[in-house]
Amino acid sequence: MSEPTATATNPDLVIHSTFTLERRYPQAPARVFFAHADAAMKRRWFTDGEGWEIFSYALDFRVGGIESSRFSFQGGPEITYDSVIQDIVTDRRIVFAYRMTVAGAPISASLSTIEFKPDGRGTLMRYTEQGTYFGDPNAPAGREHGSRELLEKLAAELDRTS
Repeated sequence: MSEPTATATNPDLVIHSTFTLERRYPQAPARVFFAHADAAMKRRWFTDGEGWEIFSYALDFRVGGIESSRFSFQGGPEITYDSVIQDIVTDRRIVFAYRMTVAGAPISASLSTIEFKPDGRGTLMRYTEQGTYFGDPNAPAGREHGSRELLEKLAAELDRTS
């Protein structure tokens, strides 16, 4: 995950942006879906990593359930991630709405959809984020970059545990 922007350059600036990322995994859709549904596995690829200090992480994987974390990057300000799961179709789709803050100030609110499609013996995973970003004109590009990094961390976790 890339470090979120710590301070807004223009607190009145609101940016709306949508991006879609696709990544193929050699594992079946059920396995890739499980990597999102299992709290221990998801924590390893979603929050843990070099330079990150994790203060808390929770995942209640059900419609209406929450995922939340508090963390910092290299001793920087506290960052929060709070998500509510909106829709689950087992092995096919997850939809969630999430909000992020840095040092208590909101930096974004997003609606995200993850789709899992059979692709030969593996999976084509499509991640779409419709985001509202506050104060930083570079935030959408940074979020897309960080999301790409997470897809690679997911690949490493799947390879490690398969």
